[in-house]
Amino acid sequence: MSVEKAYQKALGYLSKSPKTIRQMKKYLTDKGYDGNIIDQVIVQLSNFNYLDDRAFAHGFIESRIRYKPKSVFALGFELRKKGIDPALAEELLSVYKDEDLALKAVETKKQSWNSLDESECRKKIMNYLRYRGFDYSVCQTVCRIFQTEP
Repeated sequence: MSVEKAYQKALGYLSKSPKTIRQMKKYLTDKGYDGNIIDQVIVQLSNFNYLDDRAFAHGFIESRIRYKPKSVFALGFELRKKGIDPALAEELLSVYKDEDLALKAVETKKQSWNSLDESECRKKIMNYLRYRGFDYSVCQTVCRIFQTEP
């Protein structure tokens, strides 16, 4: 198995969506490539900026916040699962506040929950936010804000 063949496989894998270095290593390992070949491919891909964990993490965070907001903790957990260094994840997530993310998360649900009575609405908000990794105090704060808005 040659480096060129592994490189072409890696490019095909990257064409679907951006990947982390760990995801690429796992993919090439699963395809049966030797560790030395994998390392050479990773270096080549990194040199051309096809693999960049910082850029991947930044794009991942922005996408999640826009389409599926979660707590800083949950986002960090997802990044670590994908192979992003915990220190890098913490650095990139340090600019976000859980309360802001929680407010953004319930923004899309506001309309459908407005017709519910106060206790049912509170229950929905709490469950929705807890499922997304927000702690209890953040959920309570967002409930108060949500219920005081007209």
